[in-house]
Amino acid sequence: MPEPLHDADEALDRAVRLAPALAAGASDRDRERRLPRDEIAALTDSGLLTITVPRRFGGPGLGAETLSRVVALLAAADPSLAQIPQSHFVFLEALARAGSDELRAEIFGRVLAGARIANAQTERFSETVREDVTRVTADRGGLVLTGTKYYCTGAVFADVLAVRAVHDDGRTVIAYVDADAPGITIDTDWNGFGQRTTSSGTVVFDRTPVRADRLLDYSALIDASGTYGARAQLIHAAIDTGIARGALDAAVGVVAAARPWFEAEVSRAADDPLLLVQAGDLELAVRGAESLLATAARRIDDADAAPQPDPAAVGEASLATAAAKVAAGRAARRAASDLFDVGGTRAAAESSNLSRFWRDARTHTLHDPERWKLHHLGRWALDRRLPTGHGSL
Repeated sequence: MPEPLHDADEALDRAVRLAPALAAGASDRDRERRLPRDEIAALTDSGLLTITVPRRFGGPGLGAETLSRVVALLAAADPSLAQIPQSHFVFLEALARAGSDELRAEIFGRVLAGARIANAQTERFSETVREDVTRVTADRGGLVLTGTKYYCTGAVFADVLAVRAVHDDGRTVIAYVDADAPGITIDTDWNGFGQRTTSSGTVVFDRTPVRADRLLDYSALIDASGTYGARAQLIHAAIDTGIARGALDAAVGVVAAARPWFEAEVSRAADDPLLLVQAGDLELAVRGAESLLATAARRIDDADAAPQPDPAAVGEASLATAAAKVAAGRAARRAASDLFDVGGTRAAAESSNLSRFWRDARTHTLHDPERWKLHHLGRWALDRRLPTGHGSL
């Protein structure tokens, strides 16, 4: 049973205390593609997976600011592990916004008791990422789910799968299905060069029974004015921010082991004046990403605190999150790449596995194209046009 959480300070303290244990084996797990089963169990026991469960259902009901800070702390320790609960939090949020009281009570109660949620959303053969071939259809008086999903991060660790599918009536729905239900095959076939231990594999549904009371109207959720998409993107931005901070933190040990360049006329690489400037510029980029992440989280919390959805506040939350996402991605890729500059040739040794920071950053920042974040920011800058909300903004 997870340890109960009560407030933001307690959540942040637990994340800080848990992070060193997660970081200790992160490099070896990456090198060996070894799934973090014990670490996921420790994360669950810490109660951190319950932080957004609403108070009316027995949870701490903590907001986007706390969530983003916790995820960034976890990602600095192990980016793969931090990505695993991304969809857990996203589909808890979907429940809070659009689930029936009965479904909320069931799933929130299970999460408070230690259950984990993973996504089954993306398909490879639809026209865009928004279309689905997977179907929920009537069969012998009940409903069944049929289709194949890819990049199902964390599915092998999950108790419940949140599956996006098209219903017979034309709606896109989310079906909350027990991961051990009949007709489900979960494969750990993810072979990306980064984020190696996220278990982002393939899940097949072969006439899997679905309860009608476990369906959520995803079409209505996406069409409604709100910060659902911004919250999902905020977690991705927090992961990238954590990768950037983790890479820069690793530079301390890398530089300590490096030889100074002879022209610097110093005895330690850390005293090379040009290296200090480069490191300072990296610190500036990472601090900028952290600041933009905090701003975006506050904008989301402010928009959600309004008694009625305010299009201006929701739009500003989306723009702030877009800015945070782009800045975090840039900082993560840059810090992970410059890590080799500060370490010199020996930093390229396979034994050091420093490449994992860049591989993780490059892989994770592929989730959503940054060019479209910049597009919306540009529209605001020149036309004062607020973006239309959707699940990826």
